Amino acid sequence: MIAYSSSRSLFFGVDCALKYANPFLKSNPLTYFEEDARMDRNKKLKSAGGIRQCQWRPVSVSNIQESTAEDSVNELEDGDHAQEPIKVAQVVTDNCDSTISAGVLDDTVKPVLSAEKHSLLLEVGASLIRFIKGKEGSTQKKIEEEMGVKIVFPSSKKGESIVIEGISTDCVTRASKKIQAIMNEAIESSLDYSHFISLPLAIYPELTDKLVNFQNSILGTNDVSADENLESDSIEDTLDIENKGQELIKGRDVAVELKVEDEKHVKVDLTSIPFVSYPPKPPRLPNASDFGIDKSIFIKPTTFHLTVLMLKLWNKERVNAASGVLKSISSKVIDALDNRPISIRLKGLDTMRGSLSKARVLYAPVEEIGSEGRLLSACQVIINAFVEAGLVLEKDAKQKLKLHATVMNARHRKGKRRRKNDSFDARGIFKQFGSEDWGEYLIREAHLSQRFVFDENGYYYCCASIPFPGKEERQQTD
Repeated sequence: MIAYSSSRSLFFGVDCALKYANPFLKSNPLTYFEEDARMDRNKKLKSAGGIRQCQWRPVSVSNIQESTAEDSVNELEDGDHAQEPIKVAQVVTDNCDSTISAGVLDDTVKPVLSAEKHSLLLEVGASLIRFIKGKEGSTQKKIEEEMGVKIVFPSSKKGESIVIEGISTDCVTRASKKIQAIMNEAIESSLDYSHFISLPLAIYPELTDKLVNFQNSILGTNDVSADENLESDSIEDTLDIENKGQELIKGRDVAVELKVEDEKHVKVDLTSIPFVSYPPKPPRLPNASDFGIDKSIFIKPTTFHLTVLMLKLWNKERVNAASGVLKSISSKVIDALDNRPISIRLKGLDTMRGSLSKARVLYAPVEEIGSEGRLLSACQVIINAFVEAGLVLEKDAKQKLKLHATVMNARHRKGKRRRKNDSFDARGIFKQFGSEDWGEYLIREAHLSQRFVFDENGYYYCCASIPFPGKEERQQTD
């Protein structure tokens, strides 16, 4: 046994005895000797005057091993000036050096910033900001940690600029190049189309009425059948219950003869019980949902149009440039049309990207009245102008123009059923409407339209437009 000369030995011995008596104290090996030493140091710090009193707390050995200076940096990452690593502070006493660690920092310890600060304003577009942030901010954090910068995002969802802050021009430049690479990759793959060049057809009430009837005949009729079927099922269920009740009632009037043959066997005569049979239920009629069809995949009649070109315009600068390009080629488009009105016919249905059983897009084919090719020539003038302006992706510029009027698109589906390669069964629709004559219509103008944005009449929001020959005459007759 070891003897201690000071009064502290008593506390140490008591502490050891408590540890052996109570196993829970072993997880935190703090001795009263250490606590007493800390109290002495606290008194010296308090009397120093120049240093604020530290808020000491018991720290276990396991806590000290797991804590790092990085934890201290993370605590201050949300601050305005948390750019530099925070150094662990040391408090020097007369007897020994105590290091403030394990996340216990004095209030006087502040991060030190370089006197020189560099920043860069970068126009990225509101639609691309989510790619720079990444899932739960993972991409942003990776860039900030690797490049030693701070990325400041706009507070508004419509904001289109970010600010990159750093302690040197080199780190800011490297971060901006990294962000540009992320944007380019998103534009080529993940970013959805935001605008398109269209030839509006929803201006004709007779056509929108046909589209409404088309939708109702597919959804409405089937829905009615489904309701009737449900009603039929419920009626038969009621009849079943009534019949079973009658069977039970009849069963009360049936005489059952029991014959005791011996002490262990009883013979039951069931020949007098009548046999009851029920007709089989008719099969349930299929409804639209069985074929992957719901209202959300139908094109809204007020947005019906011919698609000429799809565009990805991710900031205001590109939108303004596209509007200027369309207006600048108005005379060239009229020349391509030979300055004469142009009309089209919509007849039948066809699929794009899939078979009839797994259709993704269902559209009405377009026929030019007169078959002179003037409409295709005018559309090609528009496409070439946008390609030359650098507003069309390379893969889209290589695609051959196919004028079409979409009536159903699985990508528009809303709800839980939606998946990456969504489709629907269009065989029944094609059988009924495959040779539908939708009518003949004059093309009156071309629009630069914005997807998913609508005006007060339900039409796609028009950023810019140019007239086609014959528009004035049509307006006068209207």
